[in-house]
Amino acid sequence: MRSAKSTLKPLLSVMAAAVLLAACSTPQFIQPQIDTPAAFKEPQSLAAPVVQTAPDGTRWAPAQVSYAERQARGQWWLAFNDATLTALIGEATQANANLAVAAARVKQARAIAGIAEADRIPQVGVNVGGQRTRASNVSLGLPNGAPVAATNVYQANLTASYEVDLFGRVAANVSAARSDALAVEATYRSVLLSLQADVAQTYFQLRATDAELATLEQTVRLREESVHVNQRRYDLGDIGEFDLSRARTELSTARAEAIGLQRQRATSEHALAVLLGKPAASFTAGANPLQDSAFLPLIPAGLPSTLLERRPDIASAQRTMEAANARIGVARSAMFPALSLNASGGGASDTFSDIFKWSSRSWLLGALLSMPVIDGGRNKAAITRSEGQLDESVASYRQSVLVAFAEVEDNLAGLRILSGQTQQIDEAVVSARRSADLAQKLYDAGRSSYLDLLDAQRNLATIERNAVQLRGNRAVTTVALIRALGGGWGEAEPQVAAN
Repeated sequence: MRSAKSTLKPLLSVMAAAVLLAACSTPQFIQPQIDTPAAFKEPQSLAAPVVQTAPDGTRWAPAQVSYAERQARGQWWLAFNDATLTALIGEATQANANLAVAAARVKQARAIAGIAEADRIPQVGVNVGGQRTRASNVSLGLPNGAPVAATNVYQANLTASYEVDLFGRVAANVSAARSDALAVEATYRSVLLSLQADVAQTYFQLRATDAELATLEQTVRLREESVHVNQRRYDLGDIGEFDLSRARTELSTARAEAIGLQRQRATSEHALAVLLGKPAASFTAGANPLQDSAFLPLIPAGLPSTLLERRPDIASAQRTMEAANARIGVARSAMFPALSLNASGGGASDTFSDIFKWSSRSWLLGALLSMPVIDGGRNKAAITRSEGQLDESVASYRQSVLVAFAEVEDNLAGLRILSGQTQQIDEAVVSARRSADLAQKLYDAGRSSYLDLLDAQRNLATIERNAVQLRGNRAVTTVALIRALGGGWGEAEPQVAAN
């Protein structure tokens, strides 16, 4: 008879080998090295850290943590101090269909993670049933025609099964499912940020269009007054038909431009309705011209390294890498033995009332150790595929980071250039208004032709429309920068532009 010590020694050796193999099944996740610049190329002089608190005192950048999806997304739109914008974003968050789709995907991913978690604990079930059978004479070894009675069998069993996670298959599968769920949650936050930014940009585009329409309506009124004056002078014989015809042409042209701009406004209004989850026919946005750029917050971009902590799309790519790495462990564990434990206990009898009697008891205890011997290279190919998926997710992560850096640089450059354009166009507006005023006086005094007056007025109208368009572009680009920064910024709070 073998001693307990001699029996225990090989058992411990097998367990130690199992633990060692399990440790090797899932590779350690190695964070890809990203060439992160020390600072953005574009100067951030427009983002001087002058403190300004939003109406509700919200701060948009909580303490930094390991992953961006753990940071609370701030209500960045409050920095614009626009009650209408705040209300629109609130409506969109509640009713947008794309956001509802993303939320449903989060629900599904969490459920899948829960299914994977269930494999960690024994599965217990109950079976209760009965059957009536009659065996054939041949199966009972009886001659043909011998009487065989039908029998009833009733049984009730409690069953349990459990997979011993010798080589980390269950743990790796749980880790992959959790990472998938976190990636989907980060994607939801990315969809939410995109929705909020789309609402803000569409809203500012609509307001800029209203401002353009206001400028064109003023131009139409001037053209109508010009036609009236020229008609009177023509009737008095002071001018020829040429000046009157030109005045009428300019009036019709201005009216046509205003009608065309109304189409653009309707398109923007319909797009905003879709973002709000409303039928286009039931939504109307009141006219609210964008008068100036003084309300725009100046956003501090901070350091490029902090961008990786704020962008939800980068967080999603991060979690996707971790899930792919865990699935390598799942694929590798398929090459090792799998140990399943099974147990059942209950009773069986030919009468239902006797099922739970001691004499009717039955039980079963079992263990099954299985492993592949010849699989035609299936498991090896599965490992190669999972390694390829990890390589793909790493490349996607690097691309997401590069795109994020480029988007911030694009919008910083855009704000810098638009700021310079705005300064120049403001000076041009002042000069053009002076020129138009002088041209009107010279024409009234008979010292210049009507063509000179039209040129001055046409130039003023063009410059004023350009100024309005620049205001809209600055607002849209400011929102785009906030989107590129992940919906937040550093500890410095936004200041309000002086221009």
